[in-house]
Amino acid sequence: MAKTENVKDLLDAGVHFGHLTRRWDPNMAPYIYMERNGIHIINLYKTAAKLAEASEALSKIAASGRKILFVATKKQAKEIVADHASRAKMPYITERWPGGMLTNFVTIRKAVKKMQTVDRMKQDGRFDSLSKKEQLQMNRMRDKLEKNLGSIEDMTRLPGALFVVDIKREHIAIKEAQKLNIPIFAMVDTNSDPRQVDFAIPSNDDASKSIEKIIANVADAIEEGLSERKANKDKDDKPKVKKADKPAKAKKAKAVTSDEEE
Repeated sequence: MAKTENVKDLLDAGVHFGHLTRRWDPNMAPYIYMERNGIHIINLYKTAAKLAEASEALSKIAASGRKILFVATKKQAKEIVADHASRAKMPYITERWPGGMLTNFVTIRKAVKKMQTVDRMKQDGRFDSLSKKEQLQMNRMRDKLEKNLGSIEDMTRLPGALFVVDIKREHIAIKEAQKLNIPIFAMVDTNSDPRQVDFAIPSNDDASKSIEKIIANVADAIEEGLSERKANKDKDDKPKVKKADKPAKAKKAKAVTSDEEE
């Protein structure tokens, strides 16, 4: 059962406010507590339970060494997601979703490598040997790539999971993840179909306070998973202390005893 204090925190953040009743998705019915002034109110006990379930699963994915890709291109979620994803050392997309980001990942990686090539050219001096026009073109290309793909520079393979804010807005990302059987975690409001994702967290995906509350909780869970992974790695790398050769000592002691008896 969900803890009362967690539910109170969710209430204070306005996580319970859904959309207008006329815009609801019937598949969200199990997560709706009541209707008030033409607005659906989300059952926060179910939200807390689903959040705990999703956090545990995300923690395990992080502990396994796989990346969780955050996707949130709506204005009120961009900065929040970027801050918490960076804190948890996870990739994120907060600008326009690049078509084929997952289904055509090889091409996306090539674009990222172009950006890295420009950086290497600036470091080793090759960039300075180019004409001013060429430098300007390369800088423009790099800036564009940095804006759209800079946050996934370290993601060298497909993510282990996707975390989405507003599944209606990010429907292209959802479809790509579904094709590749990548687990999808998401904040799902009353106007969306929770069946589209594997781990739906019924919540207000429009208010910044609500988004902050859910994303912060998720990022904490991911950090716990990373800490667990580091602890296990340190434990495995720790040199083993050789134990003294007890049988040899025992043999020597026995020999001394035999001499004394003689």
